[in-house]
Parts: sequence; C-alpha cells; structure tokens
Amino acid sequence: MPIDQYANSFVCNLVAYEPGKPIDETARELGLDPSQIVKVASNENPLGPSPLAKIAIREAAEESHIYPDGGGYRLRSAIADSFSMDISNVILGNGSNEIIELLCHTFLNRDAELIAAEHAFVVYKLMATLFGAKYVEVPDPGFIHDLDAMADAITQNTRLVFIANPNNPTGTMVGQEAIDRFMARLPDHVVAVFDEAYFEFPDSPPDVLKYIHQGKNVCVLRTFSKIHGLAALRVGYGLASKNVATFICQKQRQPFNVNSIAQAAALAALGDTDHIAKTRAVNQAGMKFYEKELAARGLEFVPSFANFLLVKTGDGDQVFRDMLKQGVIVRAMSSYKLPDWVRISIGTEAQNQRCLEVLDSVLAAATT
Repeated sequence: MPIDQYANSFVCNLVAYEPGKPIDETARELGLDPSQIVKVASNENPLGPSPLAKIAIREAAEESHIYPDGGGYRLRSAIADSFSMDISNVILGNGSNEIIELLCHTFLNRDAELIAAEHAFVVYKLMATLFGAKYVEVPDPGFIHDLDAMADAITQNTRLVFIANPNNPTGTMVGQEAIDRFMARLPDHVVAVFDEAYFEFPDSPPDVLKYIHQGKNVCVLRTFSKIHGLAALRVGYGLASKNVATFICQKQRQPFNVNSIAQAAALAALGDTDHIAKTRAVNQAGMKFYEKELAARGLEFVPSFANFLLVKTGDGDQVFRDMLKQGVIVRAMSSYKLPDWVRISIGTEAQNQRCLEVLDSVLAAATT
C-alpha cells in the first residue's frame, strides 16, 4: 500500500521549489564542456568568492575533523560589531533560508497567518504551507510591495509579514517612507521579517536596523551567498531584537548548523571590502549594459536594485529551453505566476554579451 496516504496532505499537494539548473547537469545533457556553459539563473556572484575567503577555506579545511563552534562566536561577534549590536542580536543559519524556516517553526501553526507580496520569494509560501498556516498574498502593483495594503491585511491571527527588499524575483525596492509608515502600524503580535539578501547592491537602501535598536519585533535576513560569493557554503544571518533572536537562536536552531569552513570563509569575506566594491562595480556596469540594450530592442524589463533583471520575453519556459540548448541558463518565471518573463542574473562582461546574443537569436527564431 502506498506510503503517501499516510503523509500529511499539505505536503503531498505542495509544489516543490525548483533551484536554478546546475552547470554540470546542463553540460552532460548537451555534451559540452562545463566551461562553455553560461549560468545567469541563480543570482550568483560572477567574480566568485572573496580571495580572503578562499585562504580561510583552505586553512579551516585542515581542522575538518573537529566539530564547529556551535555558537558561531567569532562570526556572530564580527557581524554584531559591524552593526553596533550585541552578539545576542545575531542568528546564524545554514543559508538565510534556514532562518526563514526557524521563524516559521517559532510562530506558525494551523491558526496562524503569514503575509507576503504576490510576487515575492516562493519559499515563503512553501514554508507557510508546510506549517499548516494560512498564506495571505497581497497584490503588488508595478511589482513593488504595497506595504499599506499588507498592513491592512494583518489580523489577530497574523504572526509573520515577509518583506523582501530588494525583492526576488522582481528586483524592486520599497523606500524608507513606506517602511516607516508600515512599522508605525505593526501590532505587537506580529514579527516583520525584512529579507535583505540583496541589501549590498543598491546605493541607498532603507534603514530597518533602527527598529531592532528600538526593540521592535523585527528580524532582518542577510546572506553571504550573493555579494560575498559564498553560495556553495550556505551561510546566512539574521539580525533581530533579543526576544525574537532568543527563540530562534537558542530554542529552535539545530546544534552545529553552520559548519566551520563556512564560518571561517564568512568571517574573512565580511572584512573584504575590496571584493565587495569590485562586485558592486561589475554589477552596476552589467546592469547599465542590459538596460541600454534591452531598451534598444524594445524589450520590457523591471528596473532592478539587485543583481538580476526581470525581462518580458513571451513564453518564458520556451525561451529558457531554447537558450539552454545553446548553453545559456536563465530562469523561467512561471512558478512566480509570470509565464511571459525570465530572470537574468548580472554576470561578467563576456557572460552578459553571450547571454544577450543567445537571447537575440532565440527571439528572432520565434518570430520567423
């Protein structure tokens, strides 16, 4: 008798998260050398890891037989110092996704609600479903979070409101005034979660850390996967008021959730300001290139504050498949209810040029 009849129905009915297609898998399917593949699907850092992080990784590997510091003291202390906070405000996660899960473990149940924008990160809905909570999706006109409408949607059962800023997959960003207005309306029984995975890319991002200093029910998520280039090591962090952080860090987190190599690499990357500056410069140049070229072609795109662009191509799934055949991996957006769009990560100058050439050829072929 099939075991699935004994599994929770909400798990059986769940649509699994689909990560970007791996380079090695694509190379095998196409019979190409992996070096011939251009992957601009997962918002990764095209420059790779911080050089200082690479050194730290090699050194940390020599002690791989020893369990990691379960409390992440050195890394949490460095992060806390960076933001003039106490170590008790800092949560480490196996990627910021783990902290999302820990927040849901802490605050969600079958009577609870989670609020997010219509075109926000799909993991929010996945987590709400897994914990049996009600997922409340608020429309986002122009692909920008409508924080007034999100505040209006809060009920006595709401426990978490997720605000991705800049947002994935749209790249849009909510300004300080809208955030301040939202926070003025936030009731005590709700935690506002600001997912800031792309915080380092915009020139003037809004300040939400001030709410943590004020002791508000806020958790800010950051990651070492994007601008620091450590996606493979899965290390993220949360900044939260002490009462929120205590529940997540001390009562929910698994021991040794962030490995020693990841902690060492993140600590080194945190201080590598040169690598951060170079990454931002490459991203800004790539963004200007795409904006100019896409506009010249009459292709609609969403102006982005992150390291990717949402581009309207018509039948995004087909464009993804056709570009894949030529060794360029973009991200189809049908899972975000955007079937006519693809998301393109900013790469190196050569990667951007190659991606655009392939996109041109695919769209030209579709019109003949």
